[in-house]
Amino acid sequence: MFDVAVIEDPGAAEASLDPMRARLLAELAEPGSASSLAAKVGLPRQKVNYHLRTLEKHGLVELVEERRKGNFTERVLRASAASYVISPSALSAVQPDPDKAPDRLSARWLLALAARLIKEVGLLVTGATKAGKKVATFALDAEVRFASGADRAAFAEELAHAVATLVSKYHDENAEGGRPHRVLVAVHPAVKEQQ
Repeated sequence: MFDVAVIEDPGAAEASLDPMRARLLAELAEPGSASSLAAKVGLPRQKVNYHLRTLEKHGLVELVEERRKGNFTERVLRASAASYVISPSALSAVQPDPDKAPDRLSARWLLALAARLIKEVGLLVTGATKAGKKVATFALDAEVRFASGADRAAFAEELAHAVATLVSKYHDENAEGGRPHRVLVAVHPAVKEQQ
């Protein structure tokens, strides 16, 4: 089971967004069968089985084992990941495009950049998983409390300058065998988690 899986297929995205299927995915963090899940979610086993087959068809759950129980075979499944992120590529024609309206001070542009990050890293993870390899990435996550809007603006200016300096120092357009890497730095107000 992966910690996080990226859903790129529109059908899988649709299947995962159904409230009952989302609940079944959460329940399947631990392996379970249609009959054990039916008792937890309050649906008939046949209805749960229908939902499980749909989730399995889209690769969101996987078979753990089959057990013979009387006249039928009980299928035990588990979620293929502990959590899921839906890639903007699942939205194809309406996915955000940060190149259409670049505005480094716009929250909507930041959303478009974040969407591109999810799409690109999702594709990298999917490809690396199929190839049995790892993806070389790096991320920072920090929180800073500014005393004023002026401090925030000064911080953003210094951060932009520092990143530009590093990019110009290490970027080599002519590096034979070099591979481009995307750098994304964002600053936004922190959101308190709902209790």
